[in-house]
Amino acid sequence: MSMFGSIDTSASGMTAERLRMDVISNNIANVNTTRTAEGTAYRRKYVVFEPRSDAGQNSFDNVFSSELDGNAGNGVRAVKIQEDDTPFKLKYDPGNPDANAQGYVQMPNVNIVAEMTDMITASRAYEANVTAINSAKSMAMKTLDIGK
Repeated sequence: MSMFGSIDTSASGMTAERLRMDVISNNIANVNTTRTAEGTAYRRKYVVFEPRSDAGQNSFDNVFSSELDGNAGNGVRAVKIQEDDTPFKLKYDPGNPDANAQGYVQMPNVNIVAEMTDMITASRAYEANVTAINSAKSMAMKTLDIGK
C-alpha cells in the first residue's frame, strides 16, 4: 500500500457515508409525502455500496485474498441509490385528497426510528474515517521527523 493509500481508502469511506447521510436526510424529509411525481407515496431510498477495486494491489490483498476477493483496503464506492420495495403503510383519512375509495391513504414506507438509527451509524462511520485519516497524517509527520 502506498503512503497515501490509507488516506485514499478512508476518503472513499467518507464520500460514501456522506452520500448515505444525504439519502437518509431525504427519506426523513419525505416521511409524510403522500404524492410524488409518479403519483404514489414516497418510497424510501437506500445506497448500495461495493468494494472499490481500482486502487491497485496492496499488502493486505496477499493476506486476505481468499476471503475478500483481493479487494482488501481499496475502499468503497456507491453503485446506485435504490428504492425500498416494502409495502406502503395505510392510514385511514377519508378527508385526504389522496385517499382511495375506502378512505385509506398510502403513506411512505419510511420508518423514522430506523432512519435516525441509520443516520447515527453513518455519522459514526464518517467520524471513524476522519480519525483514520488524522492518524495516517500523524504517522506521516512522525516519519518525516525521524530524519531530523
